[in-house]
Amino acid sequence: MPVTPASVAGLPGGLLEAARSLQPRTVALRRELHRAPELGLHLPATRDAVLRALDGLGLRIRTGRSCSSVTAVLDGGRPGPAVLLRGDMDALPLREDTGLAFASAVDGAMHACGHDAHTAMLVSAARLLAGRRERLAGRVVFMFQPGEEGFHGARHMIDEGVLDEEPESAWALHVSSTVATGRIHHRPGPIMAAADVLRVRVTGRGGHASAPQDACDPVPAAAAMVGGLQTVLTRRVAPHEQAVLTVTRIEAGTTDNVIPETAELTGTLRTLSPEVRALLGTAVTEHCRHVAAAHGCTAEVTVEPGYPVTRNDDRASAALVRVAERVLGRAACVPMAHPMLGSEDFSYVLERVPGALAFLGARPPSVDPATAPPNHSNRVVFDEAAFPAGVALHAGLALAALG
Repeated sequence: MPVTPASVAGLPGGLLEAARSLQPRTVALRRELHRAPELGLHLPATRDAVLRALDGLGLRIRTGRSCSSVTAVLDGGRPGPAVLLRGDMDALPLREDTGLAFASAVDGAMHACGHDAHTAMLVSAARLLAGRRERLAGRVVFMFQPGEEGFHGARHMIDEGVLDEEPESAWALHVSSTVATGRIHHRPGPIMAAADVLRVRVTGRGGHASAPQDACDPVPAAAAMVGGLQTVLTRRVAPHEQAVLTVTRIEAGTTDNVIPETAELTGTLRTLSPEVRALLGTAVTEHCRHVAAAHGCTAEVTVEPGYPVTRNDDRASAALVRVAERVLGRAACVPMAHPMLGSEDFSYVLERVPGALAFLGARPPSVDPATAPPNHSNRVVFDEAAFPAGVALHAGLALAALG
C-alpha cells in the first residue's frame, strides 16, 4: 500500500508524544550500546542487547548466520504488504575523546557515527508499533544490521533473506551531528555516493640513493600519479557531475639511502552515477599505468568496488516528507541542495526496494554549528533530544503505509 496524502492525513495523532514517553528506554539502550561498541560483522553483545530489548513484543525474530544480524517482523492485525525499517549497529575503530559519562569502555572502538542511536530508535519504534499492531494491515520488517562501516552488512542480510517478506518500501534514518536537532534533511534521487577503493603498486628497480641512474625509482612515478589524478578528475569527468578522488595513503622505502623497489598508493573514488563510476575507474587505471610506464616502471592498479550510490526513490522521498511534516511539523523538513559524498550500504536495499534514507539532525544546542565535530570524529556528540523525532518518524512511515 503506497504512502498517499490521504494515508498521511489518516495518521493517528500523538506519535511524537508516544515516542517521548519511550525516551527513557531509548536513551538507556543507546547508552548501553555506546559503552560497549563492537566492530564489523560480528557484534554478539550488541545483538543480545537488541534481542533483550525486543523480548515480549510479539515479533517473529531471526538472527543471522554469517553475521550478528537481527531481523524482527511485526505482523499487523490485518493482512497486507510489508515495509522495512533499517537500523545499523556497528561502531568505528576510534578511541573516544568526548568526556561523556557513558563513553566507550572499549579502547579503540567508538560509536562515532550514531549507529547506537539508530539501533535504539528502531527498537523503540518497534515497541511503539507493537502497541498499535491492530491498526496495521500488513507487516513491518525491522532490519538490525551489523557491518555498515565498510563490511557490506546489508548485502549479507539480503543474502540471508531479510527481503523475503517482499517489502513494498524501505526506510532508514541517519543521525547527523552537524544538523540542528530534530531537523530532517532529505532529497530525492542520489543522496549519498558510491565509494570505491583505489590501490596502486608501482614497481621499479631498487638501488643506492646516491646513484639513481643505476636504479628505476618508483617514488617519482608515484608522486606524479598523485598530482595527475586530480587532472584526470577535472578533465575526464564533466563539470556538472559530482565526483571526488582522494589519495589517502602513500608508502615507500625503509631508510634514507636506499631507493625502494616499490611504492604504494591507496585512495577513494566517490561518484553519484554508474556511468561516472565506470568512466572514472577506467580513466584512473589507464593514468596510473601510463605514468608508471613513462618512468620506466610498471603499475598494478585495482579499483575495488565499494557501496553503490544511495538513491532515493522519488515517490518514496516525497512520502517521507509528507509523513515527517505530519508527525514533526513542516518546519522540521529541510531539502538538501546537494548529495553527500559519503557512502551507505542501505544502498543495497534501495537497489531492490523503492524507499528513502534521510538525515536526522542531532547537534546539541550548545555546540557551535561552525565547529561541531562531524560524524566519524572521536569527539562527536549526538543530542539525545533528537531521538523521539526518529522514533516517531519510523513509526509514522509504517503506519502511513499499512494503516
